[in-house]
Amino acid sequence: MRAHERRCSPGVLAALIAALLLAQAPPALARPRAVLVLPFAALELGREEQWLGESVAQALSLSLVSLPTLVQIERQRLRQVPQPEAWDEQAALLAARALRADITLYGEVRRVAGDLSVQPRYLELRGERVERVALEAQPVPEGALLERLRGLPGLYARALKVPVTEAEAARLQKLATPTASARAWEAFVRAQIAAARGAQEGNEAAAELLARALEVDAQFVVAQYSLGLVHQALGNRWKAAAQFRASTQQDPTFPEPFKSLGDLFLTAPRRLFDQAVEAYGKALELRPFYAEAHVGLGDARASKGDVDGAVSAYQKALLHNPFNAKVHVSLGRIYYAEKGLYYESVGAYKKAIELDPGHLEARMGLAEVYEDKGLYQDAIGEYRKVVEQDPRHTGALYNLALVFEKVDPREAITLWERYIQLAGSQPSEKDWVDVARLHLRKLRNQLEKGN
Repeated sequence: MRAHERRCSPGVLAALIAALLLAQAPPALARPRAVLVLPFAALELGREEQWLGESVAQALSLSLVSLPTLVQIERQRLRQVPQPEAWDEQAALLAARALRADITLYGEVRRVAGDLSVQPRYLELRGERVERVALEAQPVPEGALLERLRGLPGLYARALKVPVTEAEAARLQKLATPTASARAWEAFVRAQIAAARGAQEGNEAAAELLARALEVDAQFVVAQYSLGLVHQALGNRWKAAAQFRASTQQDPTFPEPFKSLGDLFLTAPRRLFDQAVEAYGKALELRPFYAEAHVGLGDARASKGDVDGAVSAYQKALLHNPFNAKVHVSLGRIYYAEKGLYYESVGAYKKAIELDPGHLEARMGLAEVYEDKGLYQDAIGEYRKVVEQDPRHTGALYNLALVFEKVDPREAITLWERYIQLAGSQPSEKDWVDVARLHLRKLRNQLEKGN
């Protein structure tokens, strides 16, 4: 069976010890709350000013990561919900329920008597109860956008009763607007809008805009880091690594590029596990509650055969972010690959899907377990869900064709043809396409002989 998704091969799993460690994890000092940050509605603004709504969301997202009790829901998950023309209260509430957010930050940007005004709002969900809060509107005089954006995270923190020290308040302001140039900030925000569209065209546009932002402000470290993410999305690993390293040199206190370097090391062809562990460790020195870095560290340690170390890292990730589906995906891999613990593995993958129904890696892992156990219809169901969510997911199509060879050869032929048409022009798929053509030829010959 082909495994498009990376599968760890740590040593022998002490399953009962791992479960005990997870069960005995110390409680967090304060319960983390899942926060969804939405683009503010740019009401009645012209086309050239529509970016201002995203500008507010970017300032909030960049700064609130420094507060351990506010765990942000990844913005890319918004693709799983209907996209409104503007994020008003109704659309915000629908998204909050669909993505299981405790708090949703949204609002409006408009012009009042010629000047801009930002109206911050939020929804707080407690079961079926919804608290709707409008904060004080923030007037934005000409040329004062960055200054006003700096104050918004602190305004929300106070409203949400999040304790913030003077040092943390200063850091919130600094993170909210990581450049002093309004031109560089606008280019950065427009780049985020382009990157959110996905596909090569959007990422190429984002790369151009980020390069423009860096021309204006060469010290704009967040733009430097974001350019690395765009190169990574475009498949340019070396350029991505160069941008991440440049970011760490510009600001050694910025944890995100260290975590991203860890990701690159972990998925490198030569599997640079020691370097990945070091990079994740540096990110965690800078931000001990960085759940994604804990997950990466766990994956790296698992790949080195350090199962206890991996479980410890996953435990810490869940402590800081109990909404993290990636942790359960990683546990699902370990349970099945190392001990053949079918029920534990299925349970972990299903928990990941419950937390994030759009987590394709979780569905792929669950489907592979079903397929290995001979539960072909269950495997087909999960692979189909992956393809429904991402019609260009070559791994799911390939595996789906393999499963159908066992239950319906004619459907398998259709799927192999579809896979070859989709993947035939992709250099990274060349070897797999060659194998697919062999499967297709074999099935056609078998059907011809049968007739």
